Amino acid sequence: MNEYHKIQTMFKRDMTHPKKLLIEGQWTLPEFEYLANNAWTWTEKVDGTNIRIKYDGEKVEFGGKTDNAQLPGRLVKRLQERFPDAAAFKQEFGLTPVCLYGEGYGAGIQKGGTYGPEQDFVLFDIKIDGWWLQRKHLESLAQTFGLDIVPIVGQGTLYEAISHVKTGMKSTWGDFISEGIVARPAIELKARNGERIITKIKHCDFVQE
Repeated sequence: MNEYHKIQTMFKRDMTHPKKLLIEGQWTLPEFEYLANNAWTWTEKVDGTNIRIKYDGEKVEFGGKTDNAQLPGRLVKRLQERFPDAAAFKQEFGLTPVCLYGEGYGAGIQKGGTYGPEQDFVLFDIKIDGWWLQRKHLESLAQTFGLDIVPIVGQGTLYEAISHVKTGMKSTWGDFISEGIVARPAIELKARNGERIITKIKHCDFVQE
């Protein structure tokens, strides 16, 4: 099953510090520095576990971050409720392979109790036959399948995104501080090696205590 690519943190870490704090200004990729003042779209980063829902043209399979990852039983049950069979996929995609990527969250997953007592799935990306979908198509398919999608929480430069996360951004899920932001250029871009330009900014990386 297609594993989701790594989302690179924007700054290098001080490996001599017990908490491996970020070294602001020391970018992990030259593309981040070059594009820092451009428009980026920010979505809320959910504190959970990576989930893949794969349709191969015939059947639907559930997976975690890796093929060997074990999924919580309650979350698997919830996924089975949402996707009891491949009928909706066949109607929408025919025989075309597709993989839905999202986050499993809720009580018992990471520090997910703040999201509520139930475990569920929120969509953040879809890849169809080798193509990553644009946000408008993600929203359309999320509606088709009755799924939540990670909310857009802002747009601006990477510097503005950092400032937003540092101050403690309130989560869309409730009265608590969000884990952070996933930022991608307003126009989807790739690096010279073919990898997507996408980064994450986590509130905990800026907490000194």
